[in-house]
Amino acid sequence: MRIGFIGGGVMAEAMIRGILGRELSASGDINVGEIRADRRHYLEETYRVRTSADNREVLSASDVTVIALKPQDIPSSLEPLSAATPNAALILSIAAGIRIETLQGLLKHEAIIRVMPNTPAQVGYGMSVWTATPEVSSSQRESASGILRTLGKEIYMDDERYLDMATALSGSGPAYVLLFLEALIDAGVHIGLPRPQAETMARQTLLGTAHWVEESGRHPAELRNMVTSPGGTTAEGLFALEQAGLRAALTDAVIAAHERSKALG
Repeated sequence: MRIGFIGGGVMAEAMIRGILGRELSASGDINVGEIRADRRHYLEETYRVRTSADNREVLSASDVTVIALKPQDIPSSLEPLSAATPNAALILSIAAGIRIETLQGLLKHEAIIRVMPNTPAQVGYGMSVWTATPEVSSSQRESASGILRTLGKEIYMDDERYLDMATALSGSGPAYVLLFLEALIDAGVHIGLPRPQAETMARQTLLGTAHWVEESGRHPAELRNMVTSPGGTTAEGLFALEQAGLRAALTDAVIAAHERSKALG
């Protein structure tokens, strides 16, 4: 499979690393369009992929082309490419907030997949939520699913409106988790733990709990009840969190991010 990238940034690199690691394509079948010469040199030296400063060259030579640009760069970068898009090509966009209708208008092409990945994809633990136009064939969907699995887990949704919801939950979610982790570390320091030890305890607790949920297959509430002894320290701590409105605050955060995502789109 010949895979092209319009944009050679961090997320494109994560996909390249995953694709090569899973042997979905050979390095010689990956072509990256990138305007920065230093970035092209880095990708060539690190992954042995081909690069070009001409996005038209990348697009015309690829079976699947990944749009990995910043949203503000999309109009100026894609509009000149409409004549270079092969009729049988699949366009897969990971550009945040850019709707399928916009991409179709710029590229004059109908077979488009839109993806909402998140930043843990950089280490192979990402969550990618995606949808596709009717013009995307079943084999092309299978190819897209395979590519996205190199970043972590993937979920297909049959309506583009769910991607704004995914943006609010899994797209912005790492920031919510990191804020919680930061607060947990600071709380440990507040009660007297040295910061390095507090950081290790909090990180491993978060990581271990996530793996526990994943491996057990049980609902988080069931596992939480297993940790919470009647009248114990955990029950007291949870009561304080409920009083402070942790659940409501998280819900408000997701709702606010969802509304912002819709507005930006």
